[in-house]
Amino acid sequence: MKQAIGVFCSAAEGIDRRYFEEAAALGRWMADNGVSLVYGGASMGLMEEIARSVKEHGGHVVGVVPTKLRERGAVSEYIDDTIYCNNLSERKDIMLEQSNLLVALPGGIGTLDEVFHTMGSATIGYHRKKVVLYNASGFWDECLAMLQKLDSDGFIRGGLDDFVLAASSPDELGDILRREG
Repeated sequence: MKQAIGVFCSAAEGIDRRYFEEAAALGRWMADNGVSLVYGGASMGLMEEIARSVKEHGGHVVGVVPTKLRERGAVSEYIDDTIYCNNLSERKDIMLEQSNLLVALPGGIGTLDEVFHTMGSATIGYHRKKVVLYNASGFWDECLAMLQKLDSDGFIRGGLDDFVLAASSPDELGDILRREG
């Protein structure tokens, strides 16, 4: 399989611009390193920003597009290959199947759902892929602290790093992809 990273992230527009800059930098790194983007297909927020950056730097974009996104006319124009699905549950499963590694940029409830769905399905053996919390600007610090507490208190079967890792730069992510992907 060609290297592909599934990216979970926000579709919100009114968030701090630094998150858009981080998404663009990650997209540029992915394109420069021949890593395809697999993402939720939206034409908004960080989703659109990373897709735009990957495309503008000559990379490949796979959009996994649920019905509601199509109905709202909110599908990105930066997609090379579109995989249509019925709902968000199918989208998560398809993104997982199509990706070597999953990365979470800043996001809200939907991103948290994607992160925990991926981790939860790994804990019971559906796959061995990890989620990397892309922690530039410290966005994931509190979540990582909570997960570390769950781990230290014995609530995580195996070890936390069996399911989730953190990276703060494209280079750190590249190291993880070489090890894990």
